[in-house]
Amino acid sequence: MNILKPLFAAALLVAVSTQAQAAGALKDILSSGVLKVGTTGDWNPMTVKDPATNSYKGYDIDIMTELAKDMGVKVEFVATDWKTLVNGVVAGNYHMTGSASVSPARMKVAGYSESYIAVEILPFTTKDKLSRFTSWDSINKSDVKVAATLGTTFEKQVNAWFPDSEIKAIEAPALQHQEVLSGRSDVFVTSNIEGATLIKKFPKITAIPVSAARSPTPIAMLLPQGDQVWINYVNNWIKLKKARGFFKTTAAKWGL
Repeated sequence: MNILKPLFAAALLVAVSTQAQAAGALKDILSSGVLKVGTTGDWNPMTVKDPATNSYKGYDIDIMTELAKDMGVKVEFVATDWKTLVNGVVAGNYHMTGSASVSPARMKVAGYSESYIAVEILPFTTKDKLSRFTSWDSINKSDVKVAATLGTTFEKQVNAWFPDSEIKAIEAPALQHQEVLSGRSDVFVTSNIEGATLIKKFPKITAIPVSAARSPTPIAMLLPQGDQVWINYVNNWIKLKKARGFFKTTAAKWGL
């Protein structure tokens, strides 16, 4: 009996299985000529949707457009929200997302690219209410309403940081800063990136003077967890573009 035959057959089966797994997002993108990117369109200046034209602009949009250009394909932005952002990657609704904060919960079901930017979290209110708040602790009171968009890391953070406050969880496309501007809530938290943009756009919004920001967090792209070929491709692309100054130039363009 030739014992090499079953061993060879087993090895061949493993090789075929490995190739099938490898033939994931990268092969699909190159064969279809389209890179599908999930984006929320509500994180200024990362991704902003213009309802009139159904188009997007922002730091993320420039990054994804450049990736598609370098791959020689078109980019298609797929509308999603923070609550379903991860599910869209897992379900294959898009090949990747734009920027998303790295979190242990997301890492359980999705993969991440290497990080290329980081954020930290600060609290914000309106100028007419600023006298009520002098620290993080001053927000954690029963008479304070804190707004947070469902499905975002901000929702989890405010529930953990302000157990005594009234947490106003809102459904997208409603935005947490709009809740505060309208007077329905008193405080919201967001990244230093978005906060700086909101202060410029809405003069009523102001940062609460805290001693230090919280939760410094790396930002990366969400990718299919088991598709290592695609993850490797994106990671090496990030390294290449970092070395050539693309991320630094793009960040400066958007004031980051």
